[in-house]
Amino acid sequence: MQANPPSSALPSSSLSYEDAAFCRDLARFLLSRPASCQEREEVCKSLGRSPDGMAAVGARCRGRVAAVVVSPQVRGHPFPTVFYLVDKDLSRRASQLESAGAMRGWNLRLERDPELRKGYLRAHLMYLRFRGEVGEILNAPPCPSKASAGGMPERVKCLHALLAQSLVMGPGINPIGDEIAKEVGAW
Repeated sequence: MQANPPSSALPSSSLSYEDAAFCRDLARFLLSRPASCQEREEVCKSLGRSPDGMAAVGARCRGRVAAVVVSPQVRGHPFPTVFYLVDKDLSRRASQLESAGAMRGWNLRLERDPELRKGYLRAHLMYLRFRGEVGEILNAPPCPSKASAGGMPERVKCLHALLAQSLVMGPGINPIGDEIAKEVGAW
């Protein structure tokens, strides 16, 4: 098994010390409270399958588990998706936005808005840092992928992934995920 690189060796271009510390502290906090049997059962029912790699509940919405934190190693294979949206209603609403063509609009905004691009890059870097911290805590091999999720940082590809990041990390981290959270009624 390959050793995890120290957090300082993970991608951190343009990531402030405060942002890196936030990722470390959030990962430690969430993983210090492993998912209960009842929470795992709730997620299993929502997904219709076992929540492979689920390490902790990341966020709740209206009393239900909304997003979970997943290990970067699942069944012996790298798994880059560290935030996973599990709430059926929020997932359905995100799918409706995708079907309505919301990604095209977001991609156009990314092309035209340098501040949005900057915020989206920061969200990408924080995603990678958080995933590295989770792997380190769980003693999982590092995820070899430099990809985060949802198309970050170049494009918008999956609203579910961006929404899950915003739900777990909170407002002010992923500007697109934050707007999706508002649109689907999560906030």
